[in-house]
Amino acid sequence: MRYRIETDALGEKQIPAEAYYGIGALRSKEAFEITKHGLLRQMIKAFAEIKKAAAKTNLDLGLLDKQVANVISLSCDEIINGRLHGQFITDVLQGGAGISMDKNANEVIANRANEMLGGEKGSYHLIDPNLQVNLNQSSRENVLIAGKLASIRLTKKLLLEAKKLSNAYEDKIAKYELNKDEPLSIGQELSAFNEVLERDIKRTDAATDELTLINSNYYSATGVEANPLYAKKFVKYVSAYASQDLSLAKNTVENQRNLDAFTWLSSALKNMIMNLSKVATDLEILESQGKVKLPKVETGDSPVVLEMIKQVSFYIMGNDLTVTRAIEAGELEDNVFLPVIYACLFESINLIRRAIRTLREKTIEQMTL
Repeated sequence: MRYRIETDALGEKQIPAEAYYGIGALRSKEAFEITKHGLLRQMIKAFAEIKKAAAKTNLDLGLLDKQVANVISLSCDEIINGRLHGQFITDVLQGGAGISMDKNANEVIANRANEMLGGEKGSYHLIDPNLQVNLNQSSRENVLIAGKLASIRLTKKLLLEAKKLSNAYEDKIAKYELNKDEPLSIGQELSAFNEVLERDIKRTDAATDELTLINSNYYSATGVEANPLYAKKFVKYVSAYASQDLSLAKNTVENQRNLDAFTWLSSALKNMIMNLSKVATDLEILESQGKVKLPKVETGDSPVVLEMIKQVSFYIMGNDLTVTRAIEAGELEDNVFLPVIYACLFESINLIRRAIRTLREKTIEQMTL
């Protein structure tokens, strides 16, 4: 394998010659091989959208050369469209508030932009990851915004799956012409299952509202105040590129200091899976009473799908506690525990989505009376 040499404050390091990541990302990967899970693609896309928005904002304000801004934007577009995701190598769980995730994005975008201009990877004379790709940005704020965008997107996917389960309940009631109003009927039971699910869908959807409030991400090493147009333009552009309505937080200190929006979402997720676990228990009881017949997924009489739902519920409750404690542990405007908040929150969303799909496909849709 061929290598190139990159240098930072800690010294020199060999980087694979064909790699788009740089020395910052590689140091982080080597230091934090914890979960051995990289960033989710929703998080990677969010970083690219943030960098593209910042480049366009800096261009509009005359702070970035047009050619430089254009190649940065083109590099970001490639990442948004699914390219170069394998070049994001930092572990999802890391120290330093997760800013190595942002460094990784800066390096990949800079190297691809340099390549577009005819330069070589690792030679940042044309496009520098810090001076141009990360121009006027706070890496900590970028990590926070990216996490909010990823959380919203993952939650939307979860809610689509939850709605399919809701429709499956309704279809079952209609197929067997079950009376929702007859006391203690199967129709009434399924209707109750659906009603609590619909309530959880609304709660979880509402929990994402606070995540749409962001700061401008502006940072000046000289302490100079941001151009008042920067924040307005940045929020406008990142909203457009991410296809998500975002708003500038009225109190930037509060928005940095309090991450309770993530707590709200985590709590809503816990409620959803807790209620689904209760449904799993009730289905077992209804089958024991001879009121429904549940499909067998594996050999034997064990209701394995329903057991799985309960195990996911136990797991999510642990994740919710971790999210809550990590948010509580923040100090002033900094919370160095963002990586574990994201790791648990994203895992919870994906686990619940898959559990709901399995419950619908393997149990509810195949259930007979």
